[in-house]
Amino acid sequence: MKLCRYDDDRLGVVHGDLVHDVTEAQTEIRKAAPYAMRGDAVIAALPQWRERIERMADKAPGKPIAQVKLLSPVARPSKLTCAPTNYQAHINEMQAAAAKPDSQIVAHQSSKILEAGMFLKSNSSLVGPSEGIPLRFPDRRSDHEIELVMVIGKAGSDIPQATALDHVAGYCLGLDITVRGREDRSFRKSVDGYAVAGPWMVTADEIANPDALPITLTVNGEVRQKSNTRDLIYNCRRLIEFASSFYTLYPGDLLYTGTPEGVGPVKPGDVIVCRSDPVLGELRIDVRAHKIGDAA
Repeated sequence: MKLCRYDDDRLGVVHGDLVHDVTEAQTEIRKAAPYAMRGDAVIAALPQWRERIERMADKAPGKPIAQVKLLSPVARPSKLTCAPTNYQAHINEMQAAAAKPDSQIVAHQSSKILEAGMFLKSNSSLVGPSEGIPLRFPDRRSDHEIELVMVIGKAGSDIPQATALDHVAGYCLGLDITVRGREDRSFRKSVDGYAVAGPWMVTADEIANPDALPITLTVNGEVRQKSNTRDLIYNCRRLIEFASSFYTLYPGDLLYTGTPEGVGPVKPGDVIVCRSDPVLGELRIDVRAHKIGDAA
């Protein structure tokens, strides 16, 4: 099943090129959820609600995806946790770029994920494909980084690899936009609009092996990044184990798995397209200039 959020916080099931409105389910789930719960109520309730949501979608008329505004498929993650340096070819290209004179890229203290650890992006940086990326610092380099994103479905801490994927509700495409500089990494990556997720969430049952997914990114039609999650240094199971050894993962948490080689700068007016065929689909987003008072 493909679940999306769209327009004014509506919930939909995607069949082909059409979205079928199941917002009634979302409304009921949220009404029943305690205010103090950690995580996203809709994602937490999916196991109990899935059949009802599917029946609702079958009865609802379809609306063309091209006519809706796609938001992040998760409304209220408790955190966005991200893997750095998780493709060897990307590590190599960043080390080479940092060594160039006048480079805005700062080499990390460690290129090993075990030593570097995970990092967090602010929830306020999260946007969907239709919302755009407002580049806040036109005089500084900002880079695109395509990633597979895992959506956590069941809370857990100290999760072993053997059962790690049991905690995944689904997967989507993601963009970790990065402004280069010497500030703390999470600070530079938490600008409004610098965490993109979408175009929808594909439930875990439709992904036989998340460690064998092709991912491609183009900018204005030019292929910049092309790889496969089989090249991850820490695969999906290991990432869940690693992240949950430091903090509890809650339903709706987004785990960005890292980016491959080919990272490059973007500027206002660019169009970024991320793809993973045949299941995850296409995430298309515009890059625009930030305006004072912008809120992504």
